Amino acid sequence: MTTPSAAPQKREDPIRPTDDAARALAKTLLRSARSGSLATLGRDGHPSASLVSLATDSDGTPLILVSALSSHTGYLEADPRCSLLLAPGGKGDPLAHARITLKLAARKVAREGEEGARVRRRFLARQPKAALYVDFGDFSFFALDLKGASLNGGFGRAYELTADDLLSDAAAATAIATMEEDAVEHMNTDHADAVRAYATGLLNAEDGDWRLTGLDPDGADLARADLVLRLPFPAPVTDAASLRRTLAELATAARPHA
Repeated sequence: MTTPSAAPQKREDPIRPTDDAARALAKTLLRSARSGSLATLGRDGHPSASLVSLATDSDGTPLILVSALSSHTGYLEADPRCSLLLAPGGKGDPLAHARITLKLAARKVAREGEEGARVRRRFLARQPKAALYVDFGDFSFFALDLKGASLNGGFGRAYELTADDLLSDAAAATAIATMEEDAVEHMNTDHADAVRAYATGLLNAEDGDWRLTGLDPDGADLARADLVLRLPFPAPVTDAASLRRTLAELATAARPHA
């Protein structure tokens, strides 16, 4: 006599529905990163991982600066498919901390023109030491166009995201990029106390010579020496008026806690 076998248990889907908290976490991981592990496809079809310095364009598109002497540069030119792991880590078990893997397609950015100038400026704002080699003839910028992402916010918090979940509104990104350079200089020159208050009062950072390095529709980037901070805006900004208003409101909120 045979015993009926137990019915197979249905496996629970580990992917959670994407919500605003997941989108905010993913954007913070992307916008805060200064480096990441870039995986490309070698000529033999085998994946190859490399450490790369990182910045983001105004809309959040990842940017890298790579040498023609690096194997991954040739791999990207032969097959633009790649992925990028951003895992800032922290104390204790590394798997308990948030990380994100981006699914990407690499695109070389021409040095000439508006895009090339903007990419160079934003990359150097995040990676100032790259000024030593940024204009060498064998170095090129690549924009890593987003195709999707896998976010792990810690144990039991997995999400699948689209490019729209991560990127800023295109029209808003263009508008803020147009005024970004002047706005950053103005804040650092005339409102250094506000920038310092953002860091200490809102982001709980140690006091010091904090400077604004970038602005985009979703937030501001701050730096002190090799330390970088991301200040998310309460709501996306779309033009000069909303940017000024948001920066002023954040300064007011920061000063009582600075």
